[in-house]
Amino acid sequence: MRAGIGYDVHRCDEARDLVLGGVDLPHEIGLAGHSDADVLLHAIIDALLGAAGVGDIGQHFPPVDPQWKDASSLDLLGRALVIVRDAGFEVGNVDATVIAEGPRLQSHIPAMRERIAAALGVDVQRVSVKATTHEGLGALGRGEGIAAMAVATVREMSA
Repeated sequence: MRAGIGYDVHRCDEARDLVLGGVDLPHEIGLAGHSDADVLLHAIIDALLGAAGVGDIGQHFPPVDPQWKDASSLDLLGRALVIVRDAGFEVGNVDATVIAEGPRLQSHIPAMRERIAAALGVDVQRVSVKATTHEGLGALGRGEGIAAMAVATVREMSA
């Protein structure tokens, strides 16, 4: 078994919709980014790619490449899963935390877990999503952005 860590942060953008964990959330501010800026899925993608030892999200889906402009991060997660499987690994589990002053995420977490699990082809019990605030400290605490961190495990596929 191998483990990987992922982290991502995006600044807020009033002109964008907020997408976290593949779920469109009702909120007055979205996140800036080349794709849909789903900071949670980006952290998970990096954790999975890192666990498999196959690089990071920027290497496989560079923000300078126009084909990823406004891309669904659920699609990117599916593509990352193919890369992980091509390297000979399958997903063990994912544990992720969103760091945001708002919106409140608790009621949306079940849908996020379901979307992530479906994209990875695993049981929802193998996907954990949590949320916390930054206690008003720094840029995240002022609501200027949202961050996420994730840990993922992969195991070698049976021959």
